[in-house]
Amino acid sequence: MPTKIGWRAILALLVLGAAVPLGRPQTRPRMKLYVTNSLGDDITVIDLATLKVVGDIKVGERVHGVAAQADGRRLFTTIESERNLKVIDTAADQVIRTIPLTGMPNQCAVTPDGRFVGAPIRDGNVVDIIDMTRNRVVKTLPVKVPHNCLNAGSNEHMFVTSMGGDKVNLIDLKTLSYVEEIPVTGIPRPIAVSQDEKTMYVALSDFHGFVIVDVPGRRVVETVELPPAPHNTNPLEPHTETHGLALSPDGKELWVTSLGDNGIYVFDVAAKRLLTEVRTGASPNWVAFSRDGQYCCVSNTGSDDCSIIDTRTRREVARIKVGKAPKRLVAVAVPAA
Repeated sequence: MPTKIGWRAILALLVLGAAVPLGRPQTRPRMKLYVTNSLGDDITVIDLATLKVVGDIKVGERVHGVAAQADGRRLFTTIESERNLKVIDTAADQVIRTIPLTGMPNQCAVTPDGRFVGAPIRDGNVVDIIDMTRNRVVKTLPVKVPHNCLNAGSNEHMFVTSMGGDKVNLIDLKTLSYVEEIPVTGIPRPIAVSQDEKTMYVALSDFHGFVIVDVPGRRVVETVELPPAPHNTNPLEPHTETHGLALSPDGKELWVTSLGDNGIYVFDVAAKRLLTEVRTGASPNWVAFSRDGQYCCVSNTGSDDCSIIDTRTRREVARIKVGKAPKRLVAVAVPAA
């Protein structure tokens, strides 16, 4: 029979076992979707487990870009009215740092390790490179009418579009200089790039579709036109028929929005053919996938909501009201505390 001390030890173990559930669910990351409201001053936060709005982060008027580092701990957003970059702690969903930029910023991008952020400066014809270990702009590179930065998963490179030069520039982050200028035969809007950085998909102004670009060869290899649709009349995106496109996490599919058709098309990358279209809200704008690939998330600028699409069934499972004129969005796996 256990002694008095033995009973106390057994009781302590039982209490400890009850306090720590099997499987340690408290270590699982929380899947969140962050949606910028371009005609507001905030970012809407959606829990992708419950498909409910769980927060709202005030960041400043005319919030534009948003990006997250790979570990999910930090979110970066550019604010046009304040001409700065703000850093958000995703655990608390609070702004923890503000970094001045050289002008009015558009869509930003961040390296997986969180070291560098690229911010196109629309009114300055440059792209700012921010070193987050020094909390300041360390380089400005000239680019004619820049609009979007993108990181394809590399700590060494970043892309920036030149709407005034009909090209996309590749930045070497070791030397903080351009190493490639890639012509795209039109005015580039959003882009998507394969993880090996060899293939680029580019939406172009006034074109209902996209082009496929051989990055090392620096040439357009294919033009893909989406089925006919009504002309886009949303004044927030003039001269734009296709604005959002993104590769699925496994790289097998490209999902592409149609503003006039209020839908998103699924394109098979290997077969190079369109598979289907999924209906969204009005004027679908930007596209982001959850890290596990379960959901494709689309901001609908014309209806002030966000479509959550199950990628397996190709069906919209939720349409969630957000702020005014949502545009950029990013899905983040936020680590447990």
